[in-house]
Amino acid sequence: MIWKPHVTVAAVIEQAGKFLLVEENTSDGVLFNQPAGHLDAGESIIAAVIRETLEETAYHFVPESLIGIYQWHQPAHDRTYLRFAFAGRITGHEPGRALDAGIIRAVWQAPEDIRASRQRHRSPLVSDCVDDYLGGVRYPLTLLRHYG
Repeated sequence: MIWKPHVTVAAVIEQAGKFLLVEENTSDGVLFNQPAGHLDAGESIIAAVIRETLEETAYHFVPESLIGIYQWHQPAHDRTYLRFAFAGRITGHEPGRALDAGIIRAVWQAPEDIRASRQRHRSPLVSDCVDDYLGGVRYPLTLLRHYG
């Protein structure tokens, strides 16, 4: 079998000093994550983060910058993830929209609450992405090119 990483996207969205997270059922229990998910075949990385954010939170997201690209090996499931994390803004909300299967709710949390709940994060990337965002890490979206 050929090894390949799981390519994922995540939205880091700050509004009024709080960050948008999702609380979700996982194989490891109920955990918090940024709105995030896998890249679909033929999809651009930017289109993926817009789609995943809407599907998991019912918020319309416009990515404005890339915070970083994170490689993490999850030992419990022997999987490697390659995460593209984006900063951006919300342009609308569909409160009646059904959320993806497994998503319990979208929730806004202050940075101190995010740090205090690290044991309930889906990965260490949740806190790291918020910390990098708060530290001002931003790269232009022109860094990413999609052919197809």
